[in-house]
Amino acid sequence: MYTVKSGDTLYGIARKFTLSVDELKKLNNLTNNNLSIGQKLIVSKPSQATETTYVVMKGDTLYGIANKFGVTVDELKNLNNLKSNTLSIGQILKIPTTNQNEVTYTVKSGDTLYGIARTYNTTVDKIKQLNNLKTNNLQIGQILILPS
Repeated sequence: MYTVKSGDTLYGIARKFTLSVDELKKLNNLTNNNLSIGQKLIVSKPSQATETTYVVMKGDTLYGIANKFGVTVDELKNLNNLKSNTLSIGQILKIPTTNQNEVTYTVKSGDTLYGIARTYNTTVDKIKQLNNLKTNNLQIGQILILPS
């Protein structure tokens, strides 16, 4: 996740993160080249790497995040060089992937649980259960685990 600063351009941000402008626009559902100071942009392509990232949201705990992704608190702390259990909203954590077949999805502007469920041939209830969601509300940048 990258926060747009004064003077930033799509070209400059894309170059900084070794993306094309088109890739950056697609990742963020951008329809034009306009940026706003403070705007958050996704700057990494989905990968088949052995780790993923998670953006800390209000109410998150290390235990809850570890439980959601099937890892231990110690694994999270070690991978992210954390000395305490304190988290900050918006903090980006690296998550070790335990299942190479696991499918994750990063929420983009305009996404709905229904739309994501249709795209991935599953149900809203299955996505909510797998991610311990109590409501249908999504946040841009939120990482969802999808049934494989």
